[in-house]
Amino acid sequence: MKVSWLLAGSIVLASTAAGAGDADLQRGKELLAKNCARCHAIGPTGESPHPQAPAFRTLSQRYPIDSLEEALGEGIMTGHPDMPEFAFDAPDVGAIIAYLKSIQAR
Repeated sequence: MKVSWLLAGSIVLASTAAGAGDADLQRGKELLAKNCARCHAIGPTGESPHPQAPAFRTLSQRYPIDSLEEALGEGIMTGHPDMPEFAFDAPDVGAIIAYLKSIQAR
């Protein structure tokens, strides 16, 4: 099962590497707004509502964004102490990764 997930994720990332479309970026933003915005700043500006939750625009300072693919697909269980577990399907992971890449602070 893990091999098929990695293959599917690689295909999604290959398509996003070629250039994410507006629909992918919007989908990624919507998924993060629905699942993450109550704690994290999910846009290019603003403070996180939860003091221990990093702003998503700063994630590349801690991790290569592409390295988050597996955690997003299999379930993120780390982060701030009261963070719930999230898992997304391959197309949603691709959209989230594309959106995260688009907002990273330079």
